[in-house]
Amino acid sequence: MREEKNLLLDEIKNKLETSSSFIVTRYSKLAPNTAHELRVRLVKMGSELEVVKKRVFLKAAANLGVALNIGDLQGHIGVVFATQDAIESIKEVLDFGKKNEKVIDVIAGRLDGNIYNEGEMKTLATLPNKNGMRAELLGLFEAPMAQTLAVIDALLCSPLYCLENRAKQE
Repeated sequence: MREEKNLLLDEIKNKLETSSSFIVTRYSKLAPNTAHELRVRLVKMGSELEVVKKRVFLKAAANLGVALNIGDLQGHIGVVFATQDAIESIKEVLDFGKKNEKVIDVIAGRLDGNIYNEGEMKTLATLPNKNGMRAELLGLFEAPMAQTLAVIDALLCSPLYCLENRAKQE
């Protein structure tokens, strides 16, 4: 039995090392078909949901220098190992939980080497994705130029409109 736990510990440590981020979730009454549906959605995003024992997960995280508090991890936990965009995975887990009567919820996670609690993870999920942020940034750069062009256009066209109105009056 001890050998099996060591294999499980090594497997979780390997997943923690190879994934760029992880999201710790709390689940309850998660039916197998519902869990499969969530796993399929997460795989499309480059993430993987793994149901793990708390003690094994905490030991694997501690071996890699990630400090988590066992008090924060109440109930049954699952870990989403994200290799691509972790924010999208957080959003997917939260949306899935809302649509399925709160069967799963985000409680903690690590993104870019920083540990975040439940509130911070939910705040991160409200942010737009990378393409949305890029579009907003480009909009900020484009707005002053568009306004300047509109002012110049108005300055050039105003005398023409005045002359045209004067010609119509005569």
